[in-house]
Amino acid sequence: MAVSSRNAESISSLSSTDDPLLPWLQYIEKALQNSIQSNNSTDLDELVSNCIYTFRADPRYRDDVRFLKIWFLHMDGSSEYERVFKEMEQNKICLRNALLYESFALFLEAKGRLIDACMIYHLGISRNAQPLGRLKKAQVLFLERMSERVTNGSFQKIENDVSSENGENFVNPWSVTTLKNLLQKMNSEIVKYEGYHLNNKAYTGKVALSSLQKSARHKIIDIGGYKYQIKGCAGQGGFAQVFKAYVDSNPNDVVALKIQKPPFPWEFYMYRQLDMRITEQERANFGFSHRLHLYSDYSILVSDYLAHGTLQDAINSNAVIGGSMEEVLCIYYTIELLHIIEILHDTAIIHGDFKPDNLLIRYSRDDLTESKDDFCMHTGPWRDQGLCLVDWGRGIDLSLFSEKTKFIGDSRTSGFRCIEMQENKPWTFQVDMYGLCVIVHTMLHNSYMEIEKRASPEWWLCLSTQITL
Repeated sequence: MAVSSRNAESISSLSSTDDPLLPWLQYIEKALQNSIQSNNSTDLDELVSNCIYTFRADPRYRDDVRFLKIWFLHMDGSSEYERVFKEMEQNKICLRNALLYESFALFLEAKGRLIDACMIYHLGISRNAQPLGRLKKAQVLFLERMSERVTNGSFQKIENDVSSENGENFVNPWSVTTLKNLLQKMNSEIVKYEGYHLNNKAYTGKVALSSLQKSARHKIIDIGGYKYQIKGCAGQGGFAQVFKAYVDSNPNDVVALKIQKPPFPWEFYMYRQLDMRITEQERANFGFSHRLHLYSDYSILVSDYLAHGTLQDAINSNAVIGGSMEEVLCIYYTIELLHIIEILHDTAIIHGDFKPDNLLIRYSRDDLTESKDDFCMHTGPWRDQGLCLVDWGRGIDLSLFSEKTKFIGDSRTSGFRCIEMQENKPWTFQVDMYGLCVIVHTMLHNSYMEIEKRASPEWWLCLSTQITL
C-alpha cells in the first residue's frame, strides 16, 4: 500500500503529539461527506488508505475503536475484503473488541456469506472479545435471521459451489447448497437409520429450547418420549450448544445433547456412516450418536458423554502453570492421532475440523497392562484408552463425490486453515493432516503453529512451505 496523496504530509504536520490520528479523522469525515454529495469516493478511498498505512503499526491505536472504523471504511471500498480482515488480524487491530467481529459478520451477511459470518461470530466468542455478552446477543439475533431464511426457503446460491476444469470437479463441501443437495439425495436412506426421529412441526415442549442459552441447569426437557435433565453446558459452537444431561433423571445414564438451530441432520448421517465403515474394535475412537430428533426449527442430537474433557483442556492445564505437556505424552497422543486419521481416511471420510477441542480424552476403567501387543493392537484395557474424535458437522463423505473431485471451501477456523486454503488452492485430506500438525505443535509449545513461505534453495523453480517451530 503506497502513500501517494499529497495530503498525507500536510495532515501529518498538523498532528498533535498527544493524538496524531485526530486530524486524519477530521479530514476523513469531510471527505466522507463530499463523497456522498458528489457520488465519487476516490479521494476518500485514497485518504483512508493513507491513514491506515500511517498508523497500522502504531501500538497506540491497536485497540482504538476510531481506527477500527477507518479499517472498515477501507474494507467497504475494497473488493478484497477478506484480505483486509487478514491485515487487521496481522496488525492486531481490536482483536479483543467485540465490535470487530460483529461488524465484519454483518458485512459478510450483507454480502450473502452467511456461513462465513457465523464463523466470525464464533471466532470472536472463542477469543473472549469484550463485551462478550453483546457479541453473544448479536450471534443469537444472527441465528434467528438465519432460521427465518431457512424456514421461508429464501436461501439462494450465494457463491460458486461447483466448478470443473480439465476433467476435475471443484466443490465447496460446506456450502448451504451442497449440504442441502446431499441431504436430499440421501434422504431415502437417512430416514431408515436407527434412531432417526422426524417431526415436521416446530418443537413445542414445555421448556423452550431457546431459554437454555440463558439458564439450563436442572431444567427437564421432553424430547421424543425421553426426559432429559440438563446438568450443565458442555460446549458451544457457531450454531449449536452441547449439554450434559441425565436420561429420565438417572445419573447412571448420561448423554450429550447437541441442540442446533436451524436444524442440521448432516452430523447424524456422518455418525451412521462411521457405524457402517469403522470396525467394532476401532469404533470408540470416533464417538457415537444414539438418536436424532429433527424438528422444523431445531435438531437435537443425542450422543455419548465422555467426562474427562478434551485434548485442548489437557493442553490448557499445562499452559496455566507455565509448562507444557510431557514429551512422552505428546508422543503417545500423536500416535493416537495418526492412527485415527489413517483409519478415517481409509474409509473415504474426512473430518474437516480436526482440532484439540474436538478430541475427547478416554480413560480405561481397568488398569493398563504393559503388554506391547495390547498397546499396539488396541486390545485389552488399551482399547478404552486414548482419544475420541467428535463434532462431525464438517465431515465429508467422499463416496458422495466423483473420484476426481477436489474441494475449495475454507474452514475459516483461525490457526487450522491448511496451506491450500490459505493460498486458495483445492484440497482433500490436507485439511485433516494440517490440523494434526497444529495439534502436535500446540501440545509441545502451547501455541498454534506459524508458517511462512520461503524459496527453496534446492529447487529454485518452485516454492516450498516450511514450518517454523
